[in-house]
Amino acid sequence: MKIGVGISRDGPDDWESAARFAAEAERLGVDSLWVAETWAFDGATPIAYLAARTERVRLGTSILQIGARTPALTAMTALALASMTGDRFVLGLGLSNPQIMEAWHGATFDQPVRRTRELIEVIRLITSRERLEYEGRIHHLPVTEGRRSMRSAVPPRHIPIYIASVGPANLRLTGQLADGWIGNCFVTDTGREAFLDPLRAGAESAGRTLDDLELQVPVTLEFDDDIEAVTKRHAVGFAFTFGAMGDPGRNFYVEAFARQGFEAVREVERLWLDGKRAEAEDLVPVQIAEQTNLLGTEETVRDRLRTYRDLGIDSLRVGLRGEDTRERLEQLERLMALVSEVNEEPVGAASR
Repeated sequence: MKIGVGISRDGPDDWESAARFAAEAERLGVDSLWVAETWAFDGATPIAYLAARTERVRLGTSILQIGARTPALTAMTALALASMTGDRFVLGLGLSNPQIMEAWHGATFDQPVRRTRELIEVIRLITSRERLEYEGRIHHLPVTEGRRSMRSAVPPRHIPIYIASVGPANLRLTGQLADGWIGNCFVTDTGREAFLDPLRAGAESAGRTLDDLELQVPVTLEFDDDIEAVTKRHAVGFAFTFGAMGDPGRNFYVEAFARQGFEAVREVERLWLDGKRAEAEDLVPVQIAEQTNLLGTEETVRDRLRTYRDLGIDSLRVGLRGEDTRERLEQLERLMALVSEVNEEPVGAASR
């Protein structure tokens, strides 16, 4: 099993601490570093900075927001970062949510699966240096009839594309087209049917198998001897996700957990939207926190690593807790020791 981590720094403008963190994470054996994109800094620019301070580790976006850029700009950005990193760059893409797309970017949030497909197809045309002639439902290139088509002015190269998908249709699309999957909301007890089965179906429809994708699951790490307290603390944090990160009846996170047997999240959403936030927080099932993260003692975390390994998950993208980068790196070092132990254990073939 491989470990990726989100990039960390000691202050909003302290990029030197981010560079130190990246270099030390690389030394500890981390496979990949990931930069988020929400409504603060963009997700691509920091990778160019970190590329000059690292040598081996892969550098990825998690995620660039689909619809925030034209397909050509996304491809150009990816090509530049692949060049600057010596092909260590991974293009992580995701739909984000209606609130961010419509309130922040001023872009209509519609036809999400179609937008994802067309973006990937146009990016692949550009990065393979084919003429950019594309007739989709959303994108028409060239946009003006009679305009001469163009091709990229830089040599072709393969850019690994990972998709953060949670809905069944988008999961099937990920299986068909992507190089990797970023599996938010994956519950280890029930995620196989809800997530891996649609991914597999999509892959097989394109003559592929699930082994053609890297399966990456984001988790949060927190060591704590009081397992009950730490899981409850993390469960409470999900109330914001269920109540605020989408529109009523249009929250992808609510639907993803409901499909995995947690129907209570619909009531959590309702309570949050009604202003009853304390009640909403208390209602979040603690099993959600327990089965989507690495929480508790070293033995508990070690068992969780085995669970992901046995499900066939290739890598975990770990969110680290701590007051500063020093504390987060200490947590990472403890985790990497456990990962090394688990990876050395004799096991049968992983079951996907």
